[in-house]
Amino acid sequence: MNTNLRQQPLTLLAGLILAQIFLLAFQIKREHDVRLIRYWAVEAVSPVERAGTWIFSRVGGFWSGYVALHNARAENERLRGELGRLRLRNAQLESQAAEAQHLAALLDFREAHPEAPMLAAQVIGASADPVSHTLFINRGERDHVRRNMAVITPDGIVGKIVELFPAAAQVLLINDKDSGVGALFADTRAHGVVKGTGDALPRMDYVVNTEKVYAGEAILTSGEDRIFPKGLRVGTVADAAQGNPFQIIHIEPAARLDRLEDVLVLLSLQELAPQKAEAVPTDAERTAPTSAPAPPAANPPKNPAAAPPKPANEKPQADKSPSAPTPAPAASPAAPQQ
Repeated sequence: MNTNLRQQPLTLLAGLILAQIFLLAFQIKREHDVRLIRYWAVEAVSPVERAGTWIFSRVGGFWSGYVALHNARAENERLRGELGRLRLRNAQLESQAAEAQHLAALLDFREAHPEAPMLAAQVIGASADPVSHTLFINRGERDHVRRNMAVITPDGIVGKIVELFPAAAQVLLINDKDSGVGALFADTRAHGVVKGTGDALPRMDYVVNTEKVYAGEAILTSGEDRIFPKGLRVGTVADAAQGNPFQIIHIEPAARLDRLEDVLVLLSLQELAPQKAEAVPTDAERTAPTSAPAPPAANPPKNPAAAPPKPANEKPQADKSPSAPTPAPAASPAAPQQ
């Protein structure tokens, strides 16, 4: 009790002193007519306000950064998914464009050779044996396909039919070790046989060492195998070396045997005619104007004064003139006919 009684006057005194200080601060004015109590209040509150502003700015920045990062991450995921779909769509369009271009090449080749009956087929499978180079097409006995029929592409020959099914057929490629194609060099016309080796490149046998062979020389079918018509492209010389007793020549096939999708089956041994650019030489068109002097010969009937052709046709007049018999037989081409 005594302690509380002693503290009451001290508390009252402190309160009176503070009240007096506040009254003085309220009455005293500083520069620009600003009261001291206001100055003290501003000084006391400013640190708290600065601290609060700093804390709220940091928290707000962290929150906005987190929200922005979350939105950016979601947007990034969305854009990645859209990019994946666009890439897939682009790959599909490129595949469709390549297929359309390939089919257009087959159609152009077929239309360019109407004299040879052929059947378009699609590759539906290939052999799983790494040594055997065969594939399967979606044409068979129902489509009048027979064994040993030639299978080609616009680029070159592919192989021959070796096995038949009702709706499919097996094709032996020219690089198979059991295949053989009668061939000749396009330049020298030297003959040989293209045989498969089981590898990507077949070889050409029975070419003597004295025969000049250079890399890149074109090789065509000779027609001697009674499977491929004469004149089809087999490939080009990849390399050549002297051997015993014949040269060792490897052939780069003209057709891409490792990526076949659509092929053509020749239904007969009818030789394919040359392309239009080769069958119709441009020299004939260029010389046509030079042989045009014939039209002036057709014009003389309109001009009776043009008499040079008449003496040759008017034989009775030549007989009436007595002085003309000697030159007339010599210059008249009609005399031998009489």
